[in-house]
Amino acid sequence: MSSERVRVNAVARPPVADLAWLSIAVLAISTSGPVIAACAAPALAIALWRCVLGAGATAPFVAWRRRGEVASLTKREWRLALLSGLLLGAHLGAWVPSLRFTSVASATALVATQPVWAVVIARMRGAVVRPQVWVGIAIALAGVLVVTGIDVSREPRALVGDGLALAGAVFMAVNVTVGQEVRQSVSTATYTTISYGSSGVALLVLCVALQVPLGGYSARDWWLLIGLTAIAQLLGHTLINRVLATTPATVTSLAILLEVPGATLIAAWWLGQVPPLAVLPGIVLLFAGLTLVILAGDRRLATEAPPI
Repeated sequence: MSSERVRVNAVARPPVADLAWLSIAVLAISTSGPVIAACAAPALAIALWRCVLGAGATAPFVAWRRRGEVASLTKREWRLALLSGLLLGAHLGAWVPSLRFTSVASATALVATQPVWAVVIARMRGAVVRPQVWVGIAIALAGVLVVTGIDVSREPRALVGDGLALAGAVFMAVNVTVGQEVRQSVSTATYTTISYGSSGVALLVLCVALQVPLGGYSARDWWLLIGLTAIAQLLGHTLINRVLATTPATVTSLAILLEVPGATLIAAWWLGQVPPLAVLPGIVLLFAGLTLVILAGDRRLATEAPPI
């Protein structure tokens, strides 16, 4: 096989089944922001426990049904899976605390800018990005800016939250790109357990270093942590990991943009964080941009770029 890099489309239309899985995943992860905002436990502890509980829920299945696969993993697969976990930990370690400084709508919308970074990563790795894709991303992100009202929210506290959410977006874009590579040869359950486990270890080290309390919470907070893990982590993120085997990371990241209106509506209903009517044009722009990006992709499934 030639060692010459093959240039491929960074955005391809996903299979119909993957679109269904992504729809469920988006609904699940849309609960994440509101639940975190409602939980009184320390932000970094929330990030830690959702990873630890997630890994604990999947590990028994992997130990029972996937022992052979785990034993046969190559050094490269281990390296990438562990790297993906560290990136997931960095994502959660930045984004979860952002909800302590800014609103659910703003934090969710800013972390949803990860498609920009995913496309940039794909382009840097040699993938072709059509002009229509850039236009679609620009439209979608214009909608995100309208939703967040970044241009009129300049309080120092909110700016800290905005910065953390943007950092979370960068980490997640790299995580999804690495995860797609791993999922070409590693099952969802095995990859998920390794990723959640390594992210939990990384966050534990950070929590211990910063002396973050890891217990002593109210029963309500523990139930919120369990719900967060079951719905957003195990259902939402696991389904995202599942489709990475057959759907490009750029498309997956773009689909996650739909978390913005979902989380905004849940926060309005549950927490009383009602956004102004001016947010509606932003949601329309977001959907329009996402649709353009999906339609601009090839009908055939393409890999994003040469292997990492």
